[in-house]
Amino acid sequence: MDRCLRFAGVALCVGLFVAEGCSSDDTASNSSTNTAGSAGTTNAGNGGGSAQGGSSSAGAGGDAKGGSSNAGTGGGGTNAGAAGASAGEAGSSGEAGEAGAPVVTPTEPHAGQCATPRSGVDPITNTKYVDVQGSVLDEQLWLQAWTNDTYLWFDEVPAADPTSFATAIDYFNVLKTPAITASGKAKDAFHFTYETAQWEALSDASSGTETGYGINWALLSATPPRQLVVADVEPSSPGQLAGLVRGTEVLTIDGVDVQNGTDTDTLNNGISPVNANEQHTFVIQNPGEAETQTITLTSSDEIAVTPVRDTRVLPAPADHVGYLLFTDHIAGAEKGLVDAITTLESAKITDLVLDLRYNGGGLLDLAAELGYMIAGPAQTSGKIFEREVFNSKHPTTDPVTGEPLAPTPFYDTTQGYSVTAGQPLPHLDLTRVFVLTGADTCSASESVMNGLAGVGVRVIQIGDTTCGKPYGFYPADNCGTTYFSIQFQAANAQGFGDYADGFTPGEKNAGCIVEDDFEHALGDPAEGRLATALYFRDNAACPPAPPSPERALTTRATGDAIAKLLRQKNRIAARFR
Repeated sequence: MDRCLRFAGVALCVGLFVAEGCSSDDTASNSSTNTAGSAGTTNAGNGGGSAQGGSSSAGAGGDAKGGSSNAGTGGGGTNAGAAGASAGEAGSSGEAGEAGAPVVTPTEPHAGQCATPRSGVDPITNTKYVDVQGSVLDEQLWLQAWTNDTYLWFDEVPAADPTSFATAIDYFNVLKTPAITASGKAKDAFHFTYETAQWEALSDASSGTETGYGINWALLSATPPRQLVVADVEPSSPGQLAGLVRGTEVLTIDGVDVQNGTDTDTLNNGISPVNANEQHTFVIQNPGEAETQTITLTSSDEIAVTPVRDTRVLPAPADHVGYLLFTDHIAGAEKGLVDAITTLESAKITDLVLDLRYNGGGLLDLAAELGYMIAGPAQTSGKIFEREVFNSKHPTTDPVTGEPLAPTPFYDTTQGYSVTAGQPLPHLDLTRVFVLTGADTCSASESVMNGLAGVGVRVIQIGDTTCGKPYGFYPADNCGTTYFSIQFQAANAQGFGDYADGFTPGEKNAGCIVEDDFEHALGDPAEGRLATALYFRDNAACPPAPPSPERALTTRATGDAIAKLLRQKNRIAARFR
């Protein structure tokens, strides 16, 4: 059974704090940079898409598919330059060849022919490396054929001579459409690479643990005087045990002033520990307290992610309204969601506020399950939750797996992630849902919104514009680099999937723009976004003056500084500059 993952994007400049010269407009991928981030967005620059499959390395940065990280491809036409000399091997006619197996083998054109071949056994997948001696040009020609065959916008890729690029990664960086969206952002904002060993280790962490302090940071001001506060803290994490709560402000990190300090390396290292057992010193001020505190946080590589954090029925006068805080579409969320919806179903709620503001995506199957549990059988039976569309060369067949394309339904039974497969799902049978969103609301979370809207459920959006990630890909390993290149677009039952600029409250969906409120706990009816949802419920309109605390750039800092970015949970690293 295919298991589709939706992830958020990947990074560029290092860390949450950005030094002089590294701007939010930087777009070049860097396979050796483990940081996420594009200031102002939570889908972090170049990452994202969707991922499907059962391998330890499938997915991240969007929707990714595949049974292996070594996603290969058959030949395709060439798109230029010196590659023409070897184009015959890759399909010189310019027509797509047969799709390759999900694992790169030396029998495919140029696949596994490496300037520096690996040897031995992959420690994550326990399979033998297939690399043989080749050249940088071989690696580039493989990228050319793979792009020409599977890239969603293959016919928009500019001609480029691979021999004019020093490395395969340099060449890969130009193998994408240069087009921009209506809002002026890159049409392809999710084109990036990872060192394969690093990517496999990162994806292997998708079981529900992460490295760090268990803190989701929020940057309220990206330029001096900066302000950094805690957005959320995982239960029983080092952050929570140290007394940090939503709204705690960080004043210094390892002696460097957060507001005006220029040593951004120290700031980044402090909030994004790379390894377990790192110790960093913070001066903090908890909300409502005049005194500051000096604390030392020790990072852990066993931070348990609690994806379904809070389920409650709100008190009167909103006593038939359920609230559900859902932060990650990871495997363990299946049980949490089933338990949460069962509780809300028993309480006979008539409205649901679904808090996805910090949910960067993950398993698409769980999004389809959640959609069913919200809407129920009458509205979803026999209907499509999401359909994947590949490029014009592959209208009916998945170019990587070779399987016929089949849409994702609204699943009415568990899919076996953390609950025994085949169990009937509870359902609320709601005709509308209030969704709290922000820039960290990405991929599978956007699919929940789009999938429900596709079958006529009214989605009322409160918060800020989502990240805009209706795309997916198969992560493809070749010669030690894993490449992420958009290969398909998702659409709902009505055929809509054009939300590369994200969903903005009051546009595609009814709703209100409300900034994140760090002065109240999540789930508190007085919290700005939740309070606005309750007001809209009663008045069918936005409040005259909705709460508008300062706009925040949020990021969950993980051990490899990717800010939880590129697991399916991908958070973006907002950046100081």
